Amino acid sequence: MTTAETLIADSSERKRLSALPPLAYGRLRLPSRYLLSPLAGFTNLPFRRIVREIGGVGLGTTDLVNARGLMDRSSKSLYLIETCPEDRPFAVQLFGSDPVVMRDAAQFLEARGVDSVDINMGCPVQRITKVGAGASMMCHVDSTIELVRIVVESVKVPVTVKMRLGWDHTQLTAPTFAREFEQVGVAAVAIHGRTREQGFSGVVDRTGIRKVVEAVERIPVIGNGDIRTVADGERMFSETGCHGISMGRGALANPWIFRQFVEWETTGKYSPAGHFEDRLALLMRQFSYLEEQRGTDRAIVSFRKMAHWYLKAMCVSASLRSRMQSARTRLEFEAAVNEIAHRGPTRGTRTGLLPDLVIPVPAGPVEHW
Repeated sequence: MTTAETLIADSSERKRLSALPPLAYGRLRLPSRYLLSPLAGFTNLPFRRIVREIGGVGLGTTDLVNARGLMDRSSKSLYLIETCPEDRPFAVQLFGSDPVVMRDAAQFLEARGVDSVDINMGCPVQRITKVGAGASMMCHVDSTIELVRIVVESVKVPVTVKMRLGWDHTQLTAPTFAREFEQVGVAAVAIHGRTREQGFSGVVDRTGIRKVVEAVERIPVIGNGDIRTVADGERMFSETGCHGISMGRGALANPWIFRQFVEWETTGKYSPAGHFEDRLALLMRQFSYLEEQRGTDRAIVSFRKMAHWYLKAMCVSASLRSRMQSARTRLEFEAAVNEIAHRGPTRGTRTGLLPDLVIPVPAGPVEHW
């Protein structure tokens, strides 16, 4: 890691944060106020392990898990909730619309030792919303509040909710939900600053997130959306008054971002993200964790999506990225890695700063997702 550091304006917001008590979900005290958001297909156990090793993660949360699938003991659901002793504190995000199934799933998770249960009310994808789960729960105030109450009262671990600002611009119900959730015992709420109608278009409405912060009295509100840099996070804190932030694509592009935030909060400056050599070592370590979990053959196939973004961030040539994607055996995988290591980045140096990478979001009408 290069020893260079980035210094940004020492804002009053940074000083305010550094003076605050640690972020806590009820009795669960978090190591930092910088959280890993669920990101379908990416925030699995191997990725959570490597970002925790880098440092700065306050809480890691799984990809969203189907509560009914969990109770049916589906192999996919059980895979998604796999963890290890280093993966702490650890939350599982559940989705579902049946309060009894959600209650039973929360109790099942508590018995397995999870630190927190998160209820998904923000997913805009049609396969989730059409069954009454995800963001569609924001269209049904009474039944949703009752579902959340049942889950909260069924377990002793803290229950949190992640939601959007509302279903569309005519139904900005997040402040109402947050106020009611606090009354039924929710430990925290996380807000993505867009409506379901927006999907990921436009920009995050930080004024809308601030209204949620102002709607509650005691529980922390976590800001989410468009946080790719420390400056983005500082803006989220200063414009919303939120108590913590969560990142998904920002962490995928830069796994060092959590440590950078902790360094910034404590010192006002932060070290850069990893260079080519750092990222290559990280890639191999994450692959080894996946191989340990799933076996070599399945790991090679399932790692392709993650490898693509690693190699893009490392400025690896398109031909070598394609070679990595086509690997089918451990020998082919290792040969591709060795060639990548030999050739190095197409721009810059092996130990210098790399260009910032932006991970794209789903595009087009949200109804087609």
